[in-house]
Amino acid sequence: MPDIRVLIVDDDPLVRSALSHFVSRDPEIKVIGQAEDGVEAIATVEREQPDVVMMDVQMPEMNGIEATGAIVERWPHVRVLAVTTLDGRDTVLPMLSAGASGYLLKDSSAEEIVVGVREVFSGQSSLSPRIASMLIKHVRDSEPLTGDATDLEPLTDRESEVLQCLAKGMSNAEIARALIVSEGTVKAHLGRMMSKWHLRDRVQILVAAAHAGLVNFR
Repeated sequence: MPDIRVLIVDDDPLVRSALSHFVSRDPEIKVIGQAEDGVEAIATVEREQPDVVMMDVQMPEMNGIEATGAIVERWPHVRVLAVTTLDGRDTVLPMLSAGASGYLLKDSSAEEIVVGVREVFSGQSSLSPRIASMLIKHVRDSEPLTGDATDLEPLTDRESEVLQCLAKGMSNAEIARALIVSEGTVKAHLGRMMSKWHLRDRVQILVAAAHAGLVNFR
């Protein structure tokens, strides 16, 4: 497996150093750069083309939300993992809506941080039930039903079942157990959904479905 090339973006040099130390302990993860704000992050992404950007939310010059939106629009192959001290809707949810593929809290363990980077890189990042519900409500409240289910290619019955499980914050393994199928089958369904809707990860599936009114917050 090739190295996962990571860019760390945070305005605190101690946090950057700590995150770099944590993820570099994995032999397949390589930190290829650091940036102290969104402006520098965008310039570094353009120059280095990392696989994953670990992005703080609150920074001077340009915050993580603005930088994330710019990065995923210009370089859709680059995954952004939000890393913040807060897990409230005013920080994490706008990051996810801007295009981040997942999130971590800065007090996460080293193992959780490494797993988070790997999940985002592989496109299999999952959201907790609370965050999934908050994300759906955030999308519906901020841009209520701007889309329509008819704007999206229809899903099969099984794909619709996978979508509803996704809206509950289930991981691939949990969806597989709930539907009595293999994890490989779940990944295949998610892959077809991304292809149908021209999306790149699970978070975008959830956002698109919320826009179209196909899922509801609980």
